[in-house]
Amino acid sequence: MTHALNIVWNPSEGIDLGFFIIRYYSLMFVIAFGLGWYIMKNIFEREGESIEKLDSLFIWTVLATLIGARLGHVFFYDWEYYRNHLLEIILPFRLSPSFEFTGYQGLASHGAAISIIIAMYFYSKNILKRPQLWILDRVVIPVASGAIFVRLGNFFNSEIIGHETTSPFGIKFIKDHFSPMDAVNATQIPNPKDAYSAIATDPKFATLLEQVPARHPTQLYEAFCYIFVFAILFFMYWKTEKRKYTGFIFGMFLVLLFTVRFIVESVKESQGGFESALGLFSTGQWLSIPFILIGLYFIFTAQKELTN
Repeated sequence: MTHALNIVWNPSEGIDLGFFIIRYYSLMFVIAFGLGWYIMKNIFEREGESIEKLDSLFIWTVLATLIGARLGHVFFYDWEYYRNHLLEIILPFRLSPSFEFTGYQGLASHGAAISIIIAMYFYSKNILKRPQLWILDRVVIPVASGAIFVRLGNFFNSEIIGHETTSPFGIKFIKDHFSPMDAVNATQIPNPKDAYSAIATDPKFATLLEQVPARHPTQLYEAFCYIFVFAILFFMYWKTEKRKYTGFIFGMFLVLLFTVRFIVESVKESQGGFESALGLFSTGQWLSIPFILIGLYFIFTAQKELTN
């Protein structure tokens, strides 16, 4: 019989500078975009493209990622709520039943993927002056690296967790199990941060900690697998001739990344959406299938670029 390691996950919100807190989730996004810019800089230099065009690409990609991921969550996972609260789609706070600052909770990778593909069409046509698949074959390399850090950000936020498990990989996500109010009420400690810390470390609250089930850290599963997705795409571009086959690397990205997503979804807690209407698969799995099929199409139809 196997047992979970009983790792208790109760991270701080971020790096406290005294006057400002750098939240880990935001920091992961900064690292993702910064590393992405550096990777594309090397690619543009190799291809003889202007760095000025890279700056435009950075802006287009950041906006496409954030807007697409937000709208993806709204329409794919929580439309029943947002159709009656349209302003909350663009506002970082809730107006009813009372005013509450929420930030932009909910970002869907499928929405980001669609938005980036659309953005690359306009970018390639209006700025780059190259075929859309040329930029897609290259931009997916930093996108794959960024996916690693986004999932690490989810891990710091104790969100997108997996099913309960007794496997050695199980982790107790305290902040997922107890809301701030629940933690305060259960411990009678007025500060939620201190309440969470007490549940995690104080033997007096051991019974509360026992209530927290160990769950699959699906964020780490995905992040780990995305390392290999990135490595494969990076190797293909820099060490093989596959970069000359239009659409091949883009297709591999879709197949690899969304196959990982499809598999990990099998041990992930439901994120809502339309899965109850379709059955069999989760919403994330249903959304991944078209991307995998499109990726296979590009892999098998890729043709080598004609050079003068």
